[in-house]
Amino acid sequence: MAIFIYSEEEIKRVEDACRITAAVLDEIGKHVVEGISTFELDRIARDLIKKFKAIPAFLGYKGYPAAICTSVNEVVVHGIPSKGQILKKGDIVGIDIGVRYNGYFGDAAKTFIVGKVSNNVKKLLEVTREALERGILQCKDGNHLSDISHAVESHVVQYGFQPVHEFVGHGVGRNLHEEPSIPNFGKPGKGPVIKTGMIFAIEPMINEGTYQVEILQDGWTAVTKDRKLSAHFEHTVAVVDGNPKILTHN
Repeated sequence: MAIFIYSEEEIKRVEDACRITAAVLDEIGKHVVEGISTFELDRIARDLIKKFKAIPAFLGYKGYPAAICTSVNEVVVHGIPSKGQILKKGDIVGIDIGVRYNGYFGDAAKTFIVGKVSNNVKKLLEVTREALERGILQCKDGNHLSDISHAVESHVVQYGFQPVHEFVGHGVGRNLHEEPSIPNFGKPGKGPVIKTGMIFAIEPMINEGTYQVEILQDGWTAVTKDRKLSAHFEHTVAVVDGNPKILTHN
Protein backbone atom coordinates (compact mmCIF):
# COMPACT_ATOMS: atom_id res chain seq x y z
CA MET A 1 0.00 0.00 0.00
CA ALA A 2 1.68 3.21 -1.19
CA ILE A 3 0.52 6.13 0.93
CA PHE A 4 1.84 9.50 -0.18
CA ILE A 5 3.77 11.62 2.29
CA TYR A 6 3.24 15.28 1.43
CA SER A 7 5.69 18.12 2.05
CA GLU A 8 4.67 21.27 3.92
CA GLU A 9 4.43 23.13 0.62
CA GLU A 10 2.24 20.44 -0.91
CA ILE A 11 -0.03 20.43 2.13
CA LYS A 12 -0.46 24.18 1.70
CA ARG A 13 -1.52 23.60 -1.91
CA VAL A 14 -4.01 20.95 -0.85
CA GLU A 15 -5.26 23.38 1.78
CA ASP A 16 -5.85 26.00 -0.93
CA ALA A 17 -8.10 23.54 -2.75
CA CYS A 18 -9.77 22.61 0.53
CA ARG A 19 -10.57 26.22 1.43
CA ILE A 20 -12.41 26.56 -1.86
CA THR A 21 -14.17 23.25 -1.26
CA ALA A 22 -15.35 24.38 2.18
CA ALA A 23 -16.42 27.82 0.98
CA VAL A 24 -18.50 26.38 -1.86
CA LEU A 25 -20.07 23.75 0.40
CA ASP A 26 -21.05 26.36 2.98
CA GLU A 27 -22.57 28.59 0.30
CA ILE A 28 -24.55 25.70 -1.21
CA GLY A 29 -25.88 24.98 2.26
CA LYS A 30 -27.51 28.41 2.36
CA HIS A 31 -29.59 27.38 -0.66
CA VAL A 32 -30.82 24.10 0.82
CA VAL A 33 -34.44 25.15 1.28
CA GLU A 34 -37.88 23.78 0.59
CA GLY A 35 -38.76 23.96 -3.11
CA ILE A 36 -35.30 24.00 -4.64
CA SER A 37 -34.25 21.18 -6.95
CA THR A 38 -31.04 19.26 -6.47
CA PHE A 39 -30.23 20.18 -10.09
CA GLU A 40 -30.28 23.85 -9.10
CA LEU A 41 -27.93 23.14 -6.19
CA ASP A 42 -25.53 21.57 -8.68
CA ARG A 43 -25.77 24.61 -10.97
CA ILE A 44 -24.96 26.89 -8.03
CA ALA A 45 -21.96 24.70 -7.17
CA ARG A 46 -20.60 24.82 -10.72
CA ASP A 47 -20.92 28.61 -10.84
CA LEU A 48 -19.16 29.03 -7.49
CA ILE A 49 -16.33 26.68 -8.36
CA LYS A 50 -15.79 28.54 -11.63
CA LYS A 51 -15.79 31.84 -9.73
CA PHE A 52 -12.88 30.51 -7.65
CA LYS A 53 -11.06 29.54 -10.88
CA ALA A 54 -11.17 25.92 -9.77
CA ILE A 55 -12.44 22.71 -11.37
CA PRO A 56 -15.27 20.46 -10.12
CA ALA A 57 -13.45 17.24 -9.30
CA PHE A 58 -16.50 14.97 -9.50
CA LEU A 59 -17.75 16.11 -12.91
CA GLY A 60 -16.78 13.39 -15.40
CA TYR A 61 -14.99 11.30 -12.76
CA LYS A 62 -15.56 7.72 -13.94
CA GLY A 63 -18.46 9.16 -15.92
CA TYR A 64 -20.23 10.92 -13.03
CA PRO A 65 -22.51 13.57 -14.59
CA ALA A 66 -22.54 16.36 -11.97
CA ALA A 67 -20.31 18.63 -9.87
CA ILE A 68 -21.75 17.52 -6.53
CA CYS A 69 -23.51 14.53 -5.05
CA THR A 70 -26.93 15.25 -3.53
CA SER A 71 -28.00 12.32 -1.36
CA VAL A 72 -31.53 12.78 -0.03
CA ASN A 73 -32.97 10.84 2.94
CA GLU A 74 -32.30 7.11 2.36
CA VAL A 75 -29.60 7.84 -0.22
CA VAL A 76 -26.23 7.13 1.40
CA VAL A 77 -23.88 8.61 -1.22
CA HIS A 78 -23.58 9.44 -4.92
CA GLY A 79 -27.07 10.80 -5.40
CA ILE A 80 -27.21 12.47 -8.83
CA PRO A 81 -28.73 15.99 -8.95
CA SER A 82 -32.01 16.10 -10.86
CA LYS A 83 -34.52 18.72 -12.04
CA GLY A 84 -37.26 16.44 -10.84
CA GLN A 85 -35.99 16.09 -7.30
CA ILE A 86 -37.45 18.97 -5.30
CA LEU A 87 -36.50 19.29 -1.65
CA LYS A 88 -39.38 19.33 0.80
CA LYS A 89 -39.83 19.98 4.51
CA GLY A 90 -38.41 17.21 6.63
CA ASP A 91 -35.84 16.07 4.08
CA ILE A 92 -32.17 15.67 4.84
CA VAL A 93 -29.64 16.00 2.04
CA GLY A 94 -25.99 15.02 2.13
CA ILE A 95 -23.95 17.21 -0.19
CA ASP A 96 -20.53 15.90 -1.18
CA ILE A 97 -18.15 18.08 -3.16
CA GLY A 98 -14.65 17.76 -4.55
CA VAL A 99 -12.59 20.60 -6.01
CA ARG A 100 -9.38 20.63 -8.01
CA TYR A 101 -7.25 23.76 -7.76
CA ASN A 102 -3.75 24.15 -9.18
CA GLY A 103 -3.37 20.40 -9.46
CA TYR A 104 -4.46 19.46 -5.93
CA PHE A 105 -7.77 18.24 -4.52
CA GLY A 106 -10.07 18.98 -1.62
CA ASP A 107 -13.03 16.82 -0.57
CA ALA A 108 -15.80 17.51 1.95
CA ALA A 109 -19.41 16.70 2.75
CA LYS A 110 -22.20 17.81 5.08
CA THR A 111 -25.74 16.67 5.65
CA PHE A 112 -28.25 19.52 5.73
CA ILE A 113 -31.79 19.69 7.12
CA VAL A 114 -34.72 21.09 5.13
CA GLY A 115 -37.12 22.78 7.55
CA LYS A 116 -37.94 20.86 10.72
CA VAL A 117 -37.12 17.25 11.44
CA SER A 118 -37.71 14.91 14.37
CA ASN A 119 -35.37 14.65 17.32
CA ASN A 120 -34.34 11.20 16.10
CA VAL A 121 -33.19 12.65 12.78
CA LYS A 122 -31.33 15.42 14.58
CA LYS A 123 -29.62 12.78 16.70
CA LEU A 124 -28.50 10.84 13.61
CA LEU A 125 -26.84 13.96 12.19
CA GLU A 126 -25.34 14.97 15.53
CA VAL A 127 -23.86 11.52 16.17
CA THR A 128 -22.45 11.30 12.63
CA ARG A 129 -20.79 14.71 13.01
CA GLU A 130 -19.38 13.67 16.38
CA ALA A 131 -18.07 10.44 14.86
CA LEU A 132 -16.18 12.48 12.27
CA GLU A 133 -14.63 14.55 15.05
CA ARG A 134 -13.59 11.42 16.94
CA GLY A 135 -12.09 9.90 13.83
CA ILE A 136 -10.10 13.05 13.14
CA LEU A 137 -8.64 13.02 16.65
CA GLN A 138 -7.01 9.67 15.85
CA CYS A 139 -4.97 11.15 12.96
CA LYS A 140 -1.75 11.28 14.95
CA ASP A 141 1.80 10.04 14.44
CA GLY A 142 2.12 6.48 15.67
CA ASN A 143 -1.55 5.58 15.62
CA HIS A 144 -2.81 2.93 13.23
CA LEU A 145 -5.24 3.58 10.41
CA SER A 146 -7.90 1.39 12.01
CA ASP A 147 -7.86 3.61 15.10
CA ILE A 148 -9.79 6.09 12.96
CA SER A 149 -12.23 3.38 11.90
CA HIS A 150 -12.75 2.13 15.44
CA ALA A 151 -13.33 5.64 16.82
CA VAL A 152 -16.13 6.19 14.30
CA GLU A 153 -17.84 2.84 14.79
CA SER A 154 -17.58 2.72 18.58
CA HIS A 155 -19.27 6.11 18.82
CA VAL A 156 -22.23 5.49 16.52
CA VAL A 157 -23.19 1.97 17.59
CA GLN A 158 -23.91 3.06 21.15
CA TYR A 159 -26.80 5.10 19.72
CA GLY A 160 -28.12 2.19 17.67
CA PHE A 161 -26.76 3.48 14.35
CA GLN A 162 -24.56 1.56 11.91
CA PRO A 163 -21.58 2.63 9.78
CA VAL A 164 -21.79 1.76 6.08
CA HIS A 165 -19.32 -0.98 5.12
CA GLU A 166 -19.35 -0.71 1.34
CA PHE A 167 -18.07 2.88 1.08
CA VAL A 168 -15.04 4.24 2.90
CA GLY A 169 -12.82 7.27 3.37
CA HIS A 170 -9.57 7.56 1.46
CA GLY A 171 -6.33 9.39 0.87
CA VAL A 172 -6.56 12.63 -1.11
CA GLY A 173 -4.12 15.23 -2.43
CA ARG A 174 -2.58 14.90 -5.87
CA ASN A 175 -5.55 12.70 -6.78
CA LEU A 176 -9.17 12.72 -5.71
CA HIS A 177 -8.87 9.17 -4.41
CA GLU A 178 -5.59 7.73 -3.18
CA GLU A 179 -4.42 5.04 -0.80
CA PRO A 180 -5.28 4.26 1.90
CA SER A 181 -8.90 3.18 2.15
CA ILE A 182 -10.33 4.19 5.54
CA PRO A 183 -13.33 2.12 6.66
CA ASN A 184 -15.74 3.52 9.24
CA PHE A 185 -15.67 0.26 11.20
CA GLY A 186 -13.07 -2.13 12.58
CA LYS A 187 -10.85 -3.07 15.47
CA PRO A 188 -8.17 -0.62 16.68
CA GLY A 189 -4.43 -1.08 16.22
CA LYS A 190 -4.56 -2.50 12.71
CA GLY A 191 -3.21 -1.41 9.35
CA PRO A 192 -0.54 1.14 8.38
CA VAL A 193 0.98 3.49 10.94
CA ILE A 194 -0.10 7.11 10.56
CA LYS A 195 2.72 9.56 9.85
CA THR A 196 3.20 13.30 9.47
CA GLY A 197 2.55 14.31 5.86
CA MET A 198 -0.35 11.95 5.24
CA ILE A 199 -3.64 13.44 4.06
CA PHE A 200 -6.98 11.71 4.54
CA ALA A 201 -10.58 12.30 3.54
CA ILE A 202 -12.40 10.99 6.59
CA GLU A 203 -16.10 10.52 5.94
CA PRO A 204 -18.46 8.67 8.24
CA MET A 205 -21.55 7.45 6.36
CA ILE A 206 -23.91 6.39 9.12
CA ASN A 207 -27.26 4.65 8.71
CA GLU A 208 -30.29 4.85 10.94
CA GLY A 209 -30.87 1.12 10.48
CA THR A 210 -28.89 -1.60 8.74
CA TYR A 211 -25.38 -0.94 7.41
CA GLN A 212 -26.34 -2.66 4.15
CA VAL A 213 -26.82 -0.66 0.96
CA GLU A 214 -28.07 -1.17 -2.59
CA ILE A 215 -26.96 0.52 -5.81
CA LEU A 216 -29.81 1.77 -8.01
CA GLN A 217 -30.06 1.19 -11.75
CA ASP A 218 -28.19 4.41 -12.60
CA GLY A 219 -25.06 2.69 -11.33
CA TRP A 220 -24.29 5.49 -8.87
CA THR A 221 -27.03 6.11 -6.32
CA ALA A 222 -26.47 4.07 -3.15
CA VAL A 223 -29.47 3.69 -0.83
CA THR A 224 -29.95 1.98 2.52
CA LYS A 225 -31.29 -1.53 2.04
CA ASP A 226 -34.05 -0.92 4.58
CA ARG A 227 -34.74 2.57 3.15
CA LYS A 228 -34.11 4.21 6.51
CA LEU A 229 -32.15 7.47 6.67
CA SER A 230 -28.41 7.95 6.22
CA ALA A 231 -26.12 10.85 7.16
CA HIS A 232 -22.70 11.82 5.75
CA PHE A 233 -20.05 14.25 6.98
CA GLU A 234 -16.52 14.58 5.62
CA HIS A 235 -13.36 16.62 6.13
CA THR A 236 -9.98 16.53 4.43
CA VAL A 237 -7.39 16.22 7.20
CA ALA A 238 -3.59 16.44 7.09
CA VAL A 239 -1.20 15.11 9.72
CA VAL A 240 0.98 18.12 10.54
CA ASP A 241 3.72 17.96 13.18
CA GLY A 242 2.23 14.71 14.38
CA ASN A 243 -1.31 15.98 14.87
CA PRO A 244 -4.48 16.35 12.78
CA LYS A 245 -5.16 19.58 10.91
CA ILE A 246 -8.55 20.00 9.24
CA LEU A 247 -7.96 21.53 5.81
CA THR A 248 -11.59 21.93 4.72
CA HIS A 249 -12.23 24.93 6.96
CA ASN A 250 -12.97 28.43 5.70
